[in-house]
Amino acid sequence: MLQPAERASALLELFASDWPQRPADLHLRPESEADLPLLRGLYASTRSEELARSGWDDTQQQAFVDQQFSAQRSHYRQHYPGAAFLVIEHAGAGIGRLYLHWGREELRLMEITLLPEWRGRGVARQLMQQMIDWSAERSLPITLHVEPFNPAHAWYRRLGFDTLEVRGVYHFMRREAQS
Repeated sequence: MLQPAERASALLELFASDWPQRPADLHLRPESEADLPLLRGLYASTRSEELARSGWDDTQQQAFVDQQFSAQRSHYRQHYPGAAFLVIEHAGAGIGRLYLHWGREELRLMEITLLPEWRGRGVARQLMQQMIDWSAERSLPITLHVEPFNPAHAWYRRLGFDTLEVRGVYHFMRREAQS
């Protein structure tokens, strides 16, 4: 079995080459500290509706986003050693993030987030298809956590994911490897 760093490198290779129907100028690369403003903005974009209802002023909202982003970032690194933390780029500009962990018995989709203007344009679907094909070749299921009110929940169900259990506010979902 590959070591965690080798698994992360293999996941990057999954997206380094061309794949069927890959959008032009779409590339993935490992994230760096220089990406923190983009990554924080991506995280904030996933909480915008919730924050709009909070009644908080801009300063309070920013403090909340900063704290939650830092907590999530720390959690991912603590619980998923050797994960691939990738920035999705289009024509050299960051448009999203994709976090994957190749474990002993699964491919865990930790995060896939695109900037709002890139949502609904097929990028996530094509990335997901690449993951599905890759996991099928290795007979690995794909697992993830998603909140049931997140629009992605219905999308994952359409892609063949089933809810295995409810873990706090999240549904733990799994898609069996299919050839």
